[in-house]
Amino acid sequence: MTKSLADPPALVPELYVTDLNRSLGFYGDILGFNVLFRREAEGFAYLERESAHLMLEELDSASRKFMTAEMSPPFGRGVNLQIRVADIDELYQRVISAGFEFVVDLEDRWYLQLEFEPGNRQFVVADPDGYLLRFYSDLGTRASNAVTE
Repeated sequence: MTKSLADPPALVPELYVTDLNRSLGFYGDILGFNVLFRREAEGFAYLERESAHLMLEELDSASRKFMTAEMSPPFGRGVNLQIRVADIDELYQRVISAGFEFVVDLEDRWYLQLEFEPGNRQFVVADPDGYLLRFYSDLGTRASNAVTE
């Protein structure tokens, strides 16, 4: 299960979690992330799913922390992580089967970008610590009828 990470993406969020094993169950068993490597002594794991990468670190571990304020649930207030997946409908069913509630139920949304609208089939779910995860599959692009300036 441990792999080398020779060429990481330009941005990899690191999330502090209250229980690393619980989070690994959620991210791995339900959401389909794989553990690329783990540092047990630091309560740390590096995950990937398709081209999305994520780091998890247990809040009460003895490792170095990058925090500017006290952590209180729900974590990640004001941020949602958008994660592209190949099969949004399959993932949606896995989350339903696991009994998690959705912050935003499955929907098709089109987002204005100048004269085009890229579309997402998406849903938002909160992880066990309250981080918001917005999973989506690409619906393609359509011409926009909106007037832009």
